[in-house]
Amino acid sequence: MKIGKIEISKPLLLAPMEDVTEQPFRIICKRLGADIMFTEFVNSDGLVRNSEKTYRKMLFTEEERPLGIQIYGGDENSMEGAAKMADTLNPDFIDINAGCWVKNVAGRGAGAGLLKDLPRMNRIVENVVKSTKLPVTVKTRLGWDEKSIQIVEVAKMLEQTGIEALTVHCRTRSQGHSGIPDYHWIEKVKAAVNIPIVVNGSLTEPEQIKTVFDETGCDGVMIGRGAIDNPWIFADTKHYFLTGEVTPERSLQERIDVCIDLLKSSSAFKGERRGVIEMRKFYSGYLRGVKNASKLRQHLMQYLEMNPIIDLLAEIKERGEISEELLFSSAAI
Repeated sequence: MKIGKIEISKPLLLAPMEDVTEQPFRIICKRLGADIMFTEFVNSDGLVRNSEKTYRKMLFTEEERPLGIQIYGGDENSMEGAAKMADTLNPDFIDINAGCWVKNVAGRGAGAGLLKDLPRMNRIVENVVKSTKLPVTVKTRLGWDEKSIQIVEVAKMLEQTGIEALTVHCRTRSQGHSGIPDYHWIEKVKAAVNIPIVVNGSLTEPEQIKTVFDETGCDGVMIGRGAIDNPWIFADTKHYFLTGEVTPERSLQERIDVCIDLLKSSSAFKGERRGVIEMRKFYSGYLRGVKNASKLRQHLMQYLEMNPIIDLLAEIKERGEISEELLFSSAAI
């Protein structure tokens, strides 16, 4: 797959996810095999109003390349201005979010809301393409609902604007994250356009990802929620591509190492208290299937400081188990 200067065969992309794909999480996934990264959704209105919080969402490190800054919005002028601001940071490309289904985005005519007004979508994408020297890509859905699936027509329209790749979440906006993705549309899109097509939507297992590559002819696969609980999905998928073998379950030591790395980097990036609190959403996934993992997670919820958590996790790593004795000892409380 080629986007600008990026050329990777069958890349695995980390999907942009609000409050998840911040810099620390991206770096973890990059080190575990993700090929192409995206920032969180960046609100174009916030950018042009010079919101510092919004601007910070675009920041990235050289280690994360190749990386795209994803912007969203329903106003043509704001999106053009946001693209120019993103351009100054010199990411590898700019991505337009035309697929977010949540009400406060799509209901305001941004994200998947653009699927209800294709002429406006076209104008926004054209303006962004013209406003930057960087490659531009788009992420969208099959359609607004099952009665308005227009992804083939949308792909043709967007190719004409000059975008260099299109990601398709294989559900409609009305489905959100529910229901089974309909991957069969990808073959039709591939037949209609010449730009690379990336598939997205509930891709969580190496065998499933290989099947989607083989059956749809897609150029890349984007992994979203499957990476939140399992950042090893990228490495495991590449291992499966090479060997045809499923990677064994990660050891407790490996899982704890990633927990500690993410906790440290998140605390440094966001501040200790916020980093500790927001780390809570990762524990259950990283420790899934380990005896007493749920009890450990409940125990960790009480902490607002990083060092006690690191000490406890390090002790568990050394012992090789999550023992109730350790969790409820005076040293751990």
